[in-house]
Amino acid sequence: MDDYSSYSDAGAGIAALIGGMGIVFYLVLLVVFVLIIIAMWKIFDKAGEAGWKALIPYYNSYVLFQISCGNGWLFLITLLFPPFLYWQQWKLCQAFDKGVGFFILMLFLPPVAYLMLGFGDADYIGPQ
Repeated sequence: MDDYSSYSDAGAGIAALIGGMGIVFYLVLLVVFVLIIIAMWKIFDKAGEAGWKALIPYYNSYVLFQISCGNGWLFLITLLFPPFLYWQQWKLCQAFDKGVGFFILMLFLPPVAYLMLGFGDADYIGPQ
């Protein structure tokens, strides 16, 4: 019996480790989510929209498309054709007078790009 008890102790330790890693993962995810919401709030403020609109799901997409493309209803296309979001991100970069390098940053690290748009020196020039 003693030979098997060491295996159950090891299993419990591994389970605790995996559980702890899961908690850390979700806490990091929550922090990133909150940072994106704060950055979107600032982006909306820069574009002349009320910042609270960043808090409402789907409506924030509508407003983001309105800021970047001039027509908020284009966000409905992304429900059917998700790659359309890449075009919207490019238009958002243009609306803040950013180039290809910033667009590449937005593709690979969107939270960083949104924070840079919201808190950086980027000025909103409108849909291009």
